[in-house]
Amino acid sequence: MRGVLTLAVLAFAAGGLGAAAAEDQSLLDRCWTPQALAGTQAELKALRTHTKLDLTALKQEKLPDISPVPPELRGSIRSVELPLGEKLIALTFDLCETGGSVAGYDGHIVDLLRAQGVKATFFNGGKWMETHEERTAQLMADPNFEIGSHGLRHLDLTRLSGEALTDEIVLTDAAYLRARNNLLARQCVGRDDAVQTPPERITLMRFPYGRCNAASLAAVAELGQFAIQWDIVTGDPDPHRSAKAIAATILGKAHPGAIIVAHANGRGLHTAEALALAIPKLNEEGYRFVTVSELLAAGKPVIAENCYLDRPGTRPRLASRVPRRKSHDAFTLFPRNN
Repeated sequence: MRGVLTLAVLAFAAGGLGAAAAEDQSLLDRCWTPQALAGTQAELKALRTHTKLDLTALKQEKLPDISPVPPELRGSIRSVELPLGEKLIALTFDLCETGGSVAGYDGHIVDLLRAQGVKATFFNGGKWMETHEERTAQLMADPNFEIGSHGLRHLDLTRLSGEALTDEIVLTDAAYLRARNNLLARQCVGRDDAVQTPPERITLMRFPYGRCNAASLAAVAELGQFAIQWDIVTGDPDPHRSAKAIAATILGKAHPGAIIVAHANGRGLHTAEALALAIPKLNEEGYRFVTVSELLAAGKPVIAENCYLDRPGTRPRLASRVPRRKSHDAFTLFPRNN
């Protein structure tokens, strides 16, 4: 069964890949200097401002054909069972942005990952990609990173249905495609077939707030995206969690096939410092960092029929249809474990 799942993941993910070869030149090298890539302190802070999305323009984007997720891979994926001896682990970072603000960008995290050659998956909100065009292009152009969806406006998808639910999924794809097209239209990209290009579409989805129900799970799967959760919570938006505490959580709970959730939108308050502590230790223990898609293809996904936070008893104040204030981080939904 594991072999069937692996082949299904590989075949499904391969449909969106652009030209790639071992000797491909990174678009980062062509389009940006190290100075332009470096994160800045000013980008960390969110701006309290209402930025209206151009939904009409997004709806006019011509999306590539999709293939629904195979039945055996549907559900909420929390980790991956790997063959004995394989020590792969996936770092993931949410880039959330709600309607009432322009979220930050934690370039210190990205700089660290690049400096240490660590692969990672970023779950980008569609609105975040629209308001962070340059940084989206840089993440997209990095061969060590992959982009997943975090919904268009970080709405609770369990409260949506019909066209409203579809739009939150499809228009995030449209925002990604628009960013990709703008990247490939740059003069620095050129027409060289040896250049590795980003995938044409998103194949991973992380539900805002970690919340799903049967309808939203089915919608995501029919629209060609794996539903990705996690099994290690860093709690990095908590101001009371130190870098040492976050690193201790990662190191104490790390296991082959784990998916770690953190934030790169300025709400991971000590994430970069924590990763600077945890990554070398994990390397010493023999772990190898991979993207979520690579992790899925390496073993048997651990799939649940629901999400962690999909029961009536877990409808906190942040589960409103239009998120309010700043409560859109995973740590607010879990007990602190300092």
